[in-house]
Amino acid sequence: MKRLTILFSLLTISYSLTLACTNFMAGKNATQDGSIIITYAADSYSLYGFLRYQPAADHKAGDMRKVEDWDTGKPLGEIPEVAHTYSVVGNMNEHQLAIGETTYGGREELYGETGIDYGSLIYIALERCKTARDAIDCMTSLVSEYGYASEGESFTIADTEEVWILEMIGKGKAEKGAVWAAARIPDDCVSAHANQARITQIDFSDKKHQNWYWAEDVVQFARDKGWYNGADKDFSFSDTYNPLDLSGLYVCEARVWSFFRQINKDMDRYYDYVIGKSEERMPLYIKPDRLLSAQDFKGFMRDQYEGTPLDITKGDDAGPWNTKLRYGSLGFQLDSVQYWYERPTATQQTGWSFVAQIRPTKAADTVVKTKGKKAKKQPADTRKRVPEQAGGIFWFGVDDAATNLYVPMYCRITSVPECFREGNGDLYTYSPTSAFWAFNRVANWAYSKYSAMLPDIRLVQQQWEETFNSLVSETDSIVAGMSDEEARTYLTRFSATQATISTAAWQKLYEYLLVKYLDGQQRKEENGKFKRNDWGQPVGPMRPPFPEEWLRRFAADIIHE
Repeated sequence: MKRLTILFSLLTISYSLTLACTNFMAGKNATQDGSIIITYAADSYSLYGFLRYQPAADHKAGDMRKVEDWDTGKPLGEIPEVAHTYSVVGNMNEHQLAIGETTYGGREELYGETGIDYGSLIYIALERCKTARDAIDCMTSLVSEYGYASEGESFTIADTEEVWILEMIGKGKAEKGAVWAAARIPDDCVSAHANQARITQIDFSDKKHQNWYWAEDVVQFARDKGWYNGADKDFSFSDTYNPLDLSGLYVCEARVWSFFRQINKDMDRYYDYVIGKSEERMPLYIKPDRLLSAQDFKGFMRDQYEGTPLDITKGDDAGPWNTKLRYGSLGFQLDSVQYWYERPTATQQTGWSFVAQIRPTKAADTVVKTKGKKAKKQPADTRKRVPEQAGGIFWFGVDDAATNLYVPMYCRITSVPECFREGNGDLYTYSPTSAFWAFNRVANWAYSKYSAMLPDIRLVQQQWEETFNSLVSETDSIVAGMSDEEARTYLTRFSATQATISTAAWQKLYEYLLVKYLDGQQRKEENGKFKRNDWGQPVGPMRPPFPEEWLRRFAADIIHE
C-alpha cells in the first residue's frame, strides 16, 4: 500500500488550504524564444473559472477606486484613482506586465483585516504600472499607506525584461503596513513558489537595488517581536515569517521540487528535503539543463508527480483506475495522528490557470565602445522578436490543468470571449456556453476511470495546442503591418474564435467519452467511429477487468473456487 506522510497532530498547518496555488517562472535567457514566462494556478473549491477583463480608462481628479476583497467580495474601502489606467486581460496588462501569487499564510498573528488585500494589490498594479519594478513600488507603497488585509503572500511579477518574487506579510491587527522582500530572478534561471515563503537571506549590500528590494524594517520588526536576534546578513525572511513544518515541505515545497527536477537532474537529491528527512533547503532559483518553451510550461502545470514516489495516481488510495481524487481535505486525522496526501500542481479544484508568455518586441540599441575606434550601435540582445502590435500571449485555461486546454488570449484584446466571460454561469449555475462547465464535465467524468480516459484527453489536448502554436506564428505575421487599432480588433476576433471552437470541441469530447465508457465498459472502435455490425446495430462492448496488480491485492477477499 502506498505510504502517506505522517505529521503528528501537535503541528498545525501554516497556510491557506482553500487558496493553495502554484507559480513557475523563467528569465528571458532561460527560454527558447527569449520570452519571460510565468505561470499561475488559482486553486480553490470556491473559484469559478472566468477571464477577467478591465479596459483602459482615463479618470478625473477626485475619482475613487473601490477596493473589494478578491476572495470574498467584502468591501474594504476606496483609494484615489490615477489619471490613466491600462487594459488588463486576466493577470496581464497591455504592456505585458504579468503578476501571479501563492498564499503562504505565515505567522497568524500578522494577518491583517483592514487595508488592501493581495488580490486587489495585483489588479491595481496591473492597471497602473508598466514594469515589474514599478509594480513592486506600487504594491508596497499601497500597503504602507492603507494597510494589508491578507495573510502572507508570495507574488510573481514580470515584465519584458525581468521577473521578480515579492514576499509580503502584514504587521498584525494593531499596526498598519507590511514587512516584505523582493528578489530578482537571474535571466538564465527559473524559480517557483507554492504556498511556502522561499526567500531566505537578503543581499542588504545591494544598495542600488539591482537584484533586491526590502522593507526598511524587515529585520528590526522581527527583532522587536523576539523572533530574531542575529546579524542582518544571516536573517532569513522565510524562516522568520513562515517557518517550515512538514506540511510546508510535503504539501508545498514538493511542487517546486517536482518542477525543478524536470529541468535539472541535480534536483532529484532534494527528495529527502521535501519529505522532511533533510534540512538542506532548495535554492530560490536554478539554471535549467535546456532552454524552455511556453509549451513546456503548460506541461509543468499538468504535473501530477508522475515518475516520482509521490505520484498521486499510484497506490491503493488511487483505486484501480488511478484517480487523483482524495475526498475531503488534503489529509485526515486517525488515532491522534495527522496524515497528508500528496498535493500535485495539477489539481481538481483549480478554477483557472495561465501561462503568461511575455514576448520581446522592438529591440533597443546599445552603444558599444571599442578601443581606438568610434563607438557603434548594435542590438541590445539577440532574442527573437515579435511585432509590437502583437505583444504577449496570456495562455488561459479553466479547471484542472491535467485535462484542460491553454487557449491563446493576446494581451491587447479589447473584450473577452463569451465562453470565458464573467457572469456566463457561476459556481452554482450551470451554463451550456461556459468553458468552465465544458471542461469540468470532461474532467469529472474522467476521474471515474482516469487511467483509461486520460490518454484520450491528452491526445485531443496535444492536437489543439499544436494547432494554437502554429496559428500564433501566422497571426503575428498578419498583424505586423496593421495599425494599433486594427491589430487589437484582429487579435480580439482571433482569440475569441479559438476560445469558442475549442470549448465546443471539449463539449464533443465529453460526448465521446460518455459513450465510449458508458456503465464502466468500453465501446469498440473502428476507423475512428464506434463499431457497428453489418446491420448497423452497436456491437457489444469490451469489458476490461480491473488491472492485474489490483486484482492480486484483493483476490483473497473475493469468492473463488
